[in-house]
Amino acid sequence: MRVLGVETSCDETGVAVYDSDTGLLAHLLYSQVKVHAEYGGVVPELASRDHVRKILPLIRQVLKDSGCGFADIGGIAYTAGPGLVGALMVGASVARAMAYAWNVPAIGVHHMEGHLLAPMLEANPPAFPFLALLVSGGHTQLVEVKGVGQYRILGESLDDAAGEAFDKTAKMLDLDYPGGPEVAKLAERGNSERFRFPRPMTDRPGLDFSFSGLKTFTLNTIAEHRQADGMPDDQTMADIACAFQDAVVDTLVIKCRRAIEQTGLHTLVIAGGVSANKLLRQRLETDMARRGAKVFYARHEFCTDNGAMIAYAGCQRMLAGQGDDLAIRAVPRWPMDTLAPVL
Repeated sequence: MRVLGVETSCDETGVAVYDSDTGLLAHLLYSQVKVHAEYGGVVPELASRDHVRKILPLIRQVLKDSGCGFADIGGIAYTAGPGLVGALMVGASVARAMAYAWNVPAIGVHHMEGHLLAPMLEANPPAFPFLALLVSGGHTQLVEVKGVGQYRILGESLDDAAGEAFDKTAKMLDLDYPGGPEVAKLAERGNSERFRFPRPMTDRPGLDFSFSGLKTFTLNTIAEHRQADGMPDDQTMADIACAFQDAVVDTLVIKCRRAIEQTGLHTLVIAGGVSANKLLRQRLETDMARRGAKVFYARHEFCTDNGAMIAYAGCQRMLAGQGDDLAIRAVPRWPMDTLAPVL
């Protein structure tokens, strides 16, 4: 079965064609970074308008790149949520209309399920069951995964997600958008011994996360070292970025270690935009190896939002006979543990 995947949940337009027999045939991604950079964050209305401009040219090109005509497509998967409702509506309405015109099924895919399953696109995918750490701009969750759609949330952020904390710290440090990679880049020049930031909620039992206090601690540290121009000197900025990143990464590693011990699982999948962080990958691999566990993640281009993960997730559900009616689905909030299982 060949599935066209469409992703428009936020500020990236992703389109892909996935074949259930041969794998990923083609994928394209258009990022709106330049559109939103001057505002320091995503402007929902601008995001929606840019999706409108880019989605059809991308679909035409990805079909050409995959060597497929519309008659070769057996179904269309699109991101139905969670995300910005205006951006979701663009992808959902286009996908639903094309499915109706081509007389093929369509299915709305949960955005975070797409991320969770993105490592399945690799040559050596993980086997079920496994523990998943989902870390992105909007989500930080630990999930026990028994199969597609069989999810048990073990812990999640009570306030800011890890990616959101990275982005807000970047703003405090006056770094460019998108902030997460800029903080990581600046941290490479930092002295890890100078500052020690707290590891939130690691001094108590449980698997939930909280990064708002760490964000405030970072803000106060910046304020304490301001110079005449209002910002700390360059080295202090790098040292703060380093301390912040260390605190986030250590917190995530500690929680993953606890979850592995509690569940008895030996496979950890990390997914979402923050899973591209080099320090996080290194420390998780080292820590899990000590416990006889293996870490899996997607290649960098599939860590951030993309159409390939949506095409794959939608294909698995369509192969199981699932699909949607003619309604256009756009769900800004959607708990992942409410999804139907694929048996």
